[in-house]
Amino acid sequence: MRRALLPLLLAAALLGGCSTPEPEPAPAPAGGAAALPGPVPDADLALRPAPGSAPAAPAFTGALTDGTPFAAAELWAQRPVVLTFFSSWCTTCASSQAALSELARSYRDRVVFVGVAGADQADEVQDYLRAHRVEYPVVLDDQQTIWRSYAVREPPAVVLVAKGGALLRGWPGGLDAPTLDQRLRELVLADKP
Repeated sequence: MRRALLPLLLAAALLGGCSTPEPEPAPAPAGGAAALPGPVPDADLALRPAPGSAPAAPAFTGALTDGTPFAAAELWAQRPVVLTFFSSWCTTCASSQAALSELARSYRDRVVFVGVAGADQADEVQDYLRAHRVEYPVVLDDQQTIWRSYAVREPPAVVLVAKGGALLRGWPGGLDAPTLDQRLRELVLADKP
């Protein structure tokens, strides 16, 4: 009798009685390709022309937090870009990041925020991005090459680039979200006719 039950028990175990649960897929890295903007909302985007005397912003390429290749000039060819230079260990960055993240969400697809993380470790950047709900793309700048091209010596720093790539303004030491919002309205966004 035992011999007759053994194949039945074995078959039941194989058919799902003792299945092991599938492991949960790892969440996508924050700041990766999923954070890139959607199509340009041309119907509701009125922009001020960049001053003719504005220099060209240094174009750069790099990799997002998930390894996706990134070219800044491709973004600012279509819309204004705010570059935020930060490090996960920067307490000033951390204290203003939640408000900057909220501002980036409010401008989603009209003005693109791009983080540039330098002098940092990828896992610590991920912890920072998740803790502060950063939902915009983030370029890893381990060697601080991008930082140097923008004369950033230490975080935080904010740089505003017009549609087309003109360098409008930079703020070493960063900028709080209400002031950045005001500057975006003054330098970039035009009232719709």
